[in-house]
Parts: sequence; structure tokens; C-alpha cells
Amino acid sequence: MRKILSLAAVVAMVAVASSAANAKGPGSMGGGASSFSPGQSFRQNGPVTGYPGASGYAPGQQMRANGAATGYPGASGYAPGRIKH
Repeated sequence: MRKILSLAAVVAMVAVASSAANAKGPGSMGGGASSFSPGQSFRQNGPVTGYPGASGYAPGQQMRANGAATGYPGASGYAPGRIKH
């Protein structure tokens, strides 16, 4: 019984470590798409006229202003993970 519990604990620790590493995003410095999130854009550039807070930088608002991104359905082409750096 102890061996099963020990194995389960090791598997759980590996899963947690793996998901924590993936959450940082690509590259050694982490960051990932979070630097392109609506909140970060709002902090860097201020609000979009006519929209409260960071909502002017939301993917749906960008799609309405620029049209759908080629090859992506709806506003998904403007999602932070899809934006080309």
C-alpha cells in the first residue's frame, strides 16, 4: 500500500512541476502570451476611446475594428496566444 501511495505522490509531483513549467510560456524567461493580454496592453497604452478599462483590447473588439484574422474563426486570431511578436 505504501508503494502505491509513494508512486501516486511522485506522479502528482511530476504533473505539477510539468504544468508549472508550461504555464511560464515559451523561452527561458517565461512570459508567453501574457505580455500581449488586454490588461498589459491597457497598462502600456492606456484605454481605447469609448471602452472602459482593458475591454478595448479584447479579441472581440479587435476583430470588430480590423475584421477576422485570415485562417482563424471569429476573434480567435486576435487571442494573446495567436498574436505574432
